Amino acid sequence: MSAYVIVEVEVRDPQRYEAYKRMAEQSIAAYGGRYIARGGACETLEGDWRPKRIVVLEFESLERARVWWASPEYAEGKALRQATATSRMIAVAGL
Repeated sequence: MSAYVIVEVEVRDPQRYEAYKRMAEQSIAAYGGRYIARGGACETLEGDWRPKRIVVLEFESLERARVWWASPEYAEGKALRQATATSRMIAVAGL
């Protein structure tokens, strides 16, 4: 069953965040993930949620998403993201 990682991001250091994006892309692909949405236009339909940037990833399973997030291939990128942006991230199983 597919799983999705959904990330709300507020970038604090755009220049360094560009390096993170390159690092993340490589690690995501190494674990069979792919981008569904990556910072495109975002419109609030209900409520007061006004995210600056949304990223949605698809993995083959929730377990595979967890393994990617905890992987050594993503560790450096994760640390860079945490240093350059404020993020909230969830993983959810698909149907």
